[in-house]
Amino acid sequence: MERSDETSGSDRAEMHSARRTARLAAVQALYQIEIGGESVELVLREFPERLIPNMFDENGGSEIDRDFFTSLVCGVAERRAEIDQIVAKAMMRDLAIERLEPLLKVVMRAGAYELMARSDVPARVALAEHVSICHAFFGERETGLVNGVLDRIARMLRPEEMEAKADDAAPAA
Repeated sequence: MERSDETSGSDRAEMHSARRTARLAAVQALYQIEIGGESVELVLREFPERLIPNMFDENGGSEIDRDFFTSLVCGVAERRAEIDQIVAKAMMRDLAIERLEPLLKVVMRAGAYELMARSDVPARVALAEHVSICHAFFGERETGLVNGVLDRIARMLRPEEMEAKADDAAPAA
């Protein structure tokens, strides 16, 4: 293997980590918007500087993909009604998105948006990342709900990707 291949693998790992951090920050920012009613503009201006440094240690805390963070927050905010319709279609009939706990709601919205609008991210990666975020805050019941809903959304929006074998899935983004 050539040195450039090793570097590109390292770059992919760093990008994956920076995007993972961006997803977590976006979910927290969207929660702040949902609960506090703050404007998207205010959250985008203040959130990364105010909260992200506190999320990670000072000696090598995780980098954040700020463009990806902004894309997720703005995209969910701009397309919220459309996202909620897609989530509602994927949920069980006896559940309504309006009745979900706010953090659970924003995790689903962020995952659904990523599946809808971020074709640069493999569907299985978007699904796994948002299930992982949910698992960090909730138990198995809620995590299973998010997994099921996002899986159904992925199968609706990206059937070819989801039908492909896991071995054939694209590398993590």
